[in-house]
Amino acid sequence: MIRRKGFTLVELLVVMVIIALLMGLLFPAIQAARESARKTSCRNNLYQLSKAVLNYEASRTRFPSSWRPPAAYKVGDANVAGWSTQAQLLPYLEQKATHSEINYNLPYSDDSFVVTTADGEDVRLSALRVPTYLCPSEVRDEMRDGTHYPLNYAVNLGVWFVWDPETGKGGDGAFYPNSKLTAGDFLDGQSFTMAFAEVKAWNAYYRNAGLAAADLADIPTDTEICGLGGEFKPNSGHTEWVDGRAHQIGFTTVFPPNHRVLCTEGVAYDVDWNNQQEGKSPTIPTYAAVTARSYHEGMVNVAMMDGSVRPIEDNINVGVWRALSTRRGQEIMPDSF
Repeated sequence: MIRRKGFTLVELLVVMVIIALLMGLLFPAIQAARESARKTSCRNNLYQLSKAVLNYEASRTRFPSSWRPPAAYKVGDANVAGWSTQAQLLPYLEQKATHSEINYNLPYSDDSFVVTTADGEDVRLSALRVPTYLCPSEVRDEMRDGTHYPLNYAVNLGVWFVWDPETGKGGDGAFYPNSKLTAGDFLDGQSFTMAFAEVKAWNAYYRNAGLAAADLADIPTDTEICGLGGEFKPNSGHTEWVDGRAHQIGFTTVFPPNHRVLCTEGVAYDVDWNNQQEGKSPTIPTYAAVTARSYHEGMVNVAMMDGSVRPIEDNINVGVWRALSTRRGQEIMPDSF
């Protein structure tokens, strides 16, 4: 009798189970390796940004502002579209060709800012993708409405108060509108003051509630944010790297990293809040609750003003988190955080 060689059904099922078990073990390891690589790339981007800030200061004897208005701007002007820190840093990030297209005598929104890329395509300057401004973990690395490109690294605007357009007074962070800060202004030390932190693009936010400073004297809780009002935008926060307004290129430390501020607009959104867009009103101050967020579980990466980069866990004490965002609070820091 001729015996046929082959697997029995039971043997085949055993092999399939073994393969499935091996794949179940391998996939998490592969995903972990990929996430580790993304974190490393993310930290490298932050390192490049912090070095760019230091090189900017070395060449100009001052640090860039969060919002740079056109040359003709006067304190109290309204409806002014100012350039972001990120736009000002371009020549220090090997983006001199892109930076050469900027005319700071004009607002970033001017229709003349159209560039031709190497493949012959005409693109608005604001819609160019700048790789250094994007984390590999960003789930929506894509242009917005053909006019803007998002970012994942925001500048430190301090705790809560950002800017008063009537007086020109700025907040307690490393950057604020029209600032001209020098190294001597960082009484806390540049190694204890954040420059950048991660943020998620396409975030929901409220803007232009238009409240007076007296109504905003106290830092709000997350439940109070929803009652402060303003115009609701469901998915366009941190989608404009050229726009120097708080909800686009900045973060504040009202809430610790990755804290969810849930407000209901039909459905629940994790929101940011900006009392008044910088440059929109000659009298209404900007206060902002714009939270640092990342796609890395349990933490965000931050860059300090001395050029160093470090992870900050979500469970950091909120007092320490806020102290890291002030340049001259003269807080006594703990040994580790």
